[in-house]
Amino acid sequence: MLCATAAGSLLYSPPAAYCNPNSKFPCLSSRISSFILNSPKRWRCRASLITTSDSFEVGALVGSYGFMNVTSYSGFQSGSELSYSPMDLQQLKVQDVGEGSFKIKLYEGRVAQGSQRGTPVLFKVYPGQRAGGIEADMMAANELSAHSSLQSSAEGICKNLVHLIGGFETKTGEQWLAFRNHGKYSAADYAALTSKRISQGSSSREKSWNSFQQQKDMEYRRYFVIRILQGAISGLAFMHDHDRLHQSLGPSSLLLNTISEKDAGYLIPRLRDLTFSVDMSISNLEGARTLSESLWRRATAAGAFTALEKRAFGIADDIYAAGLLLAYMAFVPFCEAGIMDSLSLQRLLENTFKLDLEATREYCLADDRLEEAVKFLDIGNRSGWELLQAMLNPDFRQRPTAKAVLNHSFMSGSLL
Repeated sequence: MLCATAAGSLLYSPPAAYCNPNSKFPCLSSRISSFILNSPKRWRCRASLITTSDSFEVGALVGSYGFMNVTSYSGFQSGSELSYSPMDLQQLKVQDVGEGSFKIKLYEGRVAQGSQRGTPVLFKVYPGQRAGGIEADMMAANELSAHSSLQSSAEGICKNLVHLIGGFETKTGEQWLAFRNHGKYSAADYAALTSKRISQGSSSREKSWNSFQQQKDMEYRRYFVIRILQGAISGLAFMHDHDRLHQSLGPSSLLLNTISEKDAGYLIPRLRDLTFSVDMSISNLEGARTLSESLWRRATAAGAFTALEKRAFGIADDIYAAGLLLAYMAFVPFCEAGIMDSLSLQRLLENTFKLDLEATREYCLADDRLEEAVKFLDIGNRSGWELLQAMLNPDFRQRPTAKAVLNHSFMSGSLL
């Protein structure tokens, strides 16, 4: 049934939820109820999650995206007492990856009933087992579990994580997770649009003759990027404090409610895409989990054998990803389009300069196209480079925690 919104766009009621009695997996609504009702600490979620399809209306298809599978990994032993050969460092991130077997779709929508009626939502739709196999089912259940656990915290819902409103399963086996719609742009979108704007200004020679205005615009940009990074690391710190790893942190997994640099004071970055999030509570570290198998295999290769060592490795692994995010946000929004992208930057850091940030800086200094990126990281006596070096330390034991990153002078914004 089609329903007209106040804005005139069309919404339709989603297919009715359905439980297949012959399925190896209960329907998503049942999983939500079971997960919550069997977990006394999660009673806060029980009152807020919506588990019936009739409570939602679905709008336009926003898009779809896939994921990458890591099928093998070659690592090396790490420790503060060890030295690293060039061959060791070349193997730091050697992985065989392949495209996932299915696509995840995104739809706009809204809550149609109850106290949250009218709330805009973004649906994340996993295909049924026929199309996506057991893997899709596990990924949906894992994301549900991660958000439900994090939203049950006595501290309340973290403002730097997207908010899960509910979910349901259709007759065809599709699993729909409904998130509050906090905005349509990611940090990757912001970086790409800003980079494109720099290129357009350069090609059309529209650079402002007012040097004061140029400086002011750059100050806005630097502060906006710092705010993005603060939000990302704050969300990560909350997850780590509540025994959760993100494991897919990057510019596309960071949602922004605005991309206007002059509105930095209103910016709230939120982490999303917890599909591969890992429960790192000590009891969970004892057993093998399919979605975290690769992580613990890499942990063992790095010399982490006990539960506490594996936990430390997992946290450090997230910090490494956050370091790559910092590097991305320090370069892409400050360069013309096509000068730098995430893959090229990662190769530059890992393969060309073997995570030597001083050598990386010297290289970037020689390229005028990277001038503003270098200036940004040079703030406060090169404090940005210092933080980046710490987060990308080859020895996972030497990387800072998320809270330590937040307390670093570069992240405080006081140096701007």
